[in-house]
Amino acid sequence: MTEVSFHHELYDGFAVDEAAKFYGAYGTMELERKPGGFVVRVTVNADTAAQGIDEATLVAELANYALGKTIESRRAIEVTS
Repeated sequence: MTEVSFHHELYDGFAVDEAAKFYGAYGTMELERKPGGFVVRVTVNADTAAQGIDEATLVAELANYALGKTIESRRAIEVTS
């Protein structure tokens, strides 16, 4: 199990949730809201590990996805403001 934290001022909570759901097919994602942000605990499943994808790689992909979605969300807000 690998844990990754997302600070609430840097990441949109919906983006973190969406990333955890998207990558949920590759392992177990436990999302928790904590003071100051969000924590996701990631454990790869057997199929994912058999493909050579470890937890560090999956966590990196999760974080990239969450960052991308956060940027999209903020740009959408800027356009409508």
